[in-house]
Amino acid sequence: MKIGDKCILCRIASHEAEAEILCENEEIMAMLDLYPATEGHTLIIPKAHITTVYDMPIETGKKIMECTVRLCQSIRSGLKPTGLDLIQANGEAGGQTIDHFHLHIVPRYDNDGVILKFGHGSQPVDKNELTKTAAVIKRAL
Repeated sequence: MKIGDKCILCRIASHEAEAEILCENEEIMAMLDLYPATEGHTLIIPKAHITTVYDMPIETGKKIMECTVRLCQSIRSGLKPTGLDLIQANGEAGGQTIDHFHLHIVPRYDNDGVILKFGHGSQPVDKNELTKTAAVIKRAL
């Protein structure tokens, strides 16, 4: 979603648009989601415009995860959810709707009505297929 020449998350990161900010430093910002799935639904973003995790510098990713862990602990302590999901989407096929990296913390509560569905089959994949896929990924590391 863009407003003017900047995406909405860039506008929030530069304090040109309002948000309920939970914490921030020079590189990272965390805010409550304007359209929360549950109470406490939080977004963590890099302040720099980074579109996907594929474009993310490793050091920025480390800082985002450090912030995420601290926020998850605070959400657990303060809101007392019975569970929690971390969700991050990349590209249209992955369900990304805002072209700025953002990691969702979605506190989960008994009977909250939120449904995450993955395409899990009833049978595990063949071991040889797993080995082939692992080899491709390891070569790219």
